[in-house]
Amino acid sequence: MSIDTSRREFIRGALAAGVVAATPTALAAKPDSLVVNGLDPSVMTREYLDMLKAGGVNCWYPSTGNLLRVQTFCEENKDRVALARTVREIRDLHTRGKMSIISGWQGAGTLVTKDASVEQNLQRTYDLGLRILGLAYNLANDFGGGCLEPDNGLTQAGRRLVEHTHKLRIILDVAGHTGEKTSFDALAMSSGVPVICTHTNIRALNDNPRCSTDKLLEAIAKTGGVIGITAFNDFHARTRHDVNVLSTPQVGLERHLDQYDYLKKLVGVDHIGLGPDFVEGRNGTGPVLPENRKAIPPEAYSQMLPFLYVKGFENIAQLPNVADGLRKRGWSEAELRKVMGENWLRVYQTVWGA
Repeated sequence: MSIDTSRREFIRGALAAGVVAATPTALAAKPDSLVVNGLDPSVMTREYLDMLKAGGVNCWYPSTGNLLRVQTFCEENKDRVALARTVREIRDLHTRGKMSIISGWQGAGTLVTKDASVEQNLQRTYDLGLRILGLAYNLANDFGGGCLEPDNGLTQAGRRLVEHTHKLRIILDVAGHTGEKTSFDALAMSSGVPVICTHTNIRALNDNPRCSTDKLLEAIAKTGGVIGITAFNDFHARTRHDVNVLSTPQVGLERHLDQYDYLKKLVGVDHIGLGPDFVEGRNGTGPVLPENRKAIPPEAYSQMLPFLYVKGFENIAQLPNVADGLRKRGWSEAELRKVMGENWLRVYQTVWGA
């Protein structure tokens, strides 16, 4: 999910679910092992920093559309966090006891303005700290198709954007919200460059148009990229046949852990990461407004807010439940270190450089 304009119009208010106190589970004996929350557009507050800390998170990608807000938040809370542009900075902040924040967008539509070219705007946002860029959010834009329009390919403007994204060493984010054909077109232009999907779920386990196919997940992994798994309940349980169900019944943590097991068999543990997609502080109540249903259709999303997350991983403070659940399924500590952060850091360093 994103916090772009279409979504901000209706995802407001306080999160209905309370925070469950948790003691962070030690993920590794290695002192340099970090936990990376690879996509989580919750509202940036000091209270949410407390939740992240309770979950054991060291690095957070909030994917806010307002890059200046990221800078302001970091400045206002410089005793606890700072904006990071490199993995060296992420690790340095960790050694100083601070959390790092990564800046990026889930959709590139904001780059289209009347006063400057897309390339100029991308350079400006890079200078402001943008390091991850998605192409389209659910619906088509100037660059390509969203996941609800899977047959729309990358446009000429999209091809130029992909080229310039790689030139600036910004990480390209496909699948998830971006349509399948657009994603494959972008991957075809990305030889030798890791491409990621910050947050998705597995179509083979749940036939929801917001989930990604095995073919696309395998293609991302072949670039050396990483796939972030969301905790969003609809993507675990809602299908095209549930259009008349206002709110999808909540499923449990085991259904979520199945996603990791499936992806491990499909592409290997080196290509799995955290992308929980929480919307703390943005998850309102009541029905989805009619003007938003095109981007948030009933075949993919519940039409009654608040949106639910899987039981046992309803907020980032409950992240230790995921690690413990995978341990019980036989995942090793080395595998957990990769999934909880090392895989994201590998890709970040490969694309951004040292």
